[in-house]
Amino acid sequence: MAGSLFLTGFRVQCETAGGLMTKIISENSGIDKCRRCGTCCKKGGPSLHLEDRELVEGGMIPLKHLFTIRKGEPANDNIRRSIQPAATDIIKIKGQGNTLSCRFFNPKDNICKIYEHRALECRVLKCWDTEEIERIYSKNRLVRKDLIYKVAGLWDLVEEHQQRCSYDIIQNLVSLYNRDKKTDSMKMLIDIINYEMHFRRLIIDRSGMDPEMLDFLFGRPLTDTIRMFGVENNFHRNLHLFRPVP
Repeated sequence: MAGSLFLTGFRVQCETAGGLMTKIISENSGIDKCRRCGTCCKKGGPSLHLEDRELVEGGMIPLKHLFTIRKGEPANDNIRRSIQPAATDIIKIKGQGNTLSCRFFNPKDNICKIYEHRALECRVLKCWDTEEIERIYSKNRLVRKDLIYKVAGLWDLVEEHQQRCSYDIIQNLVSLYNRDKKTDSMKMLIDIINYEMHFRRLIIDRSGMDPEMLDFLFGRPLTDTIRMFGVENNFHRNLHLFRPVP
């Protein structure tokens, strides 16, 4: 999952940098204001933009409630409706448990717990008129460096992790294995995943850091995301390729 709010009930047709999209208002025809149905909140938390920086730094949106889709990670572009490698960090608000519902959504009352301090995408999204969300969707993304660059030592760890566990490297290794079936490629991939597992445990053990911070600082674990590259991870160590389910 990736990108930002899922734009449901409609498709959009307009000119974009990626080409032509379809704009069809279906379920939302006849709607001209928010009815507080909660649909957008149930379809995933928003991605953050530079305009949201003060909300994070001010504590309205704590870092532990965020996760990062890292550069190169396959991400769902909800405007173009396609899966694309992320061009840069995409920082998103986590869901509730194993659901997509935004961490700050109150399903009992269909309200946002931080409504007065909600993110930019939440402020501009109108299910009956998608022009504004389309305009800002991929612009001015907030990235990890904006938030932690000045924290002594922390940014160095993020950069080290990004270099050692780059999704570009992972994609290349998977492609090499698919083409040549050479075990060296798979061994290198397993080494990267084992390194990352050890890296995450070490951060927690030596720093006492809240484990909930890890998905923001280092993205989701490779043991979870490796499947997106057509690799199934069994017991975190024995990996093998599989054919994606249609």
